[in-house]
Amino acid sequence: MKNIFLVLIGSLLFSCSDENSDSPNDNVTTAFTDALPLNNGNYWTYDVEGTTNTRDSLYIFGDETIGSFTYKKFKNRNNIATGFYTSCLNNNNLRKESGKLLLTGSLNVPQGQTLPVGLDLSLVDFIIFKEYASSGELLNEKTGSFQQTVNNIPLTIEYKLKAIGGENIGTFTSPNNEVYPNVISTKIVLNIKASTTIAGFPVQVLAPQDVITSTQYISRNIGVVHTNTLTTYSLDAAIANQIGIPASNTQIQKEFLDTFNVN
Repeated sequence: MKNIFLVLIGSLLFSCSDENSDSPNDNVTTAFTDALPLNNGNYWTYDVEGTTNTRDSLYIFGDETIGSFTYKKFKNRNNIATGFYTSCLNNNNLRKESGKLLLTGSLNVPQGQTLPVGLDLSLVDFIIFKEYASSGELLNEKTGSFQQTVNNIPLTIEYKLKAIGGENIGTFTSPNNEVYPNVISTKIVLNIKASTTIAGFPVQVLAPQDVITSTQYISRNIGVVHTNTLTTYSLDAAIANQIGIPASNTQIQKEFLDTFNVN
């Protein structure tokens, strides 16, 4: 998976994921307690394809205690991440509990991307994966709203960050033709709505829509083997012209596992 968060509404945010090139095969009932091996010294490298082609190196830095829980701290080599998935884990903490992966920290954006001021993506034990989730099951959700001015237009932005259960997949063939056994998918979705007032009348600038949909494919005892991230928005052309931004934008990023070491 190769990016996270693009610039929404011209200068707000943008980044990517697409999930429709992969189809499930036979169903899997194997326990996924070790879906992502959390041992010190584990690492994964990813080839990231998007607007540019880059490479990320993600590793477990060590243990970190927060409150009464011990987490594994994730870092990227040289603290630089370009993919959505690797950026999400960079400098954040992860732990397992009852077949779930819980993330504590703040979702980061890839190098070169920016988030709108006011978008609070700090998380505490946010469920990003659940072993026996049904397809489409809401695993966790964080909501919020804030104000931001774009080209002198004051906007009220409402957002929902969601983790959603995906599919049980038997033998998964990644778009780069690598084959992995015992795969389960999970989704991270950012839904945004934007409105303003023009000449005293309320105007919906951006209808509620999923501007980021990132799907991770997790192979038992290996970890994330592929990520598709779609970043997109579409709004009324007249409103876009008044605000001074493109009426639509779409970016796709893909991350492919290359090398890894797990113990």
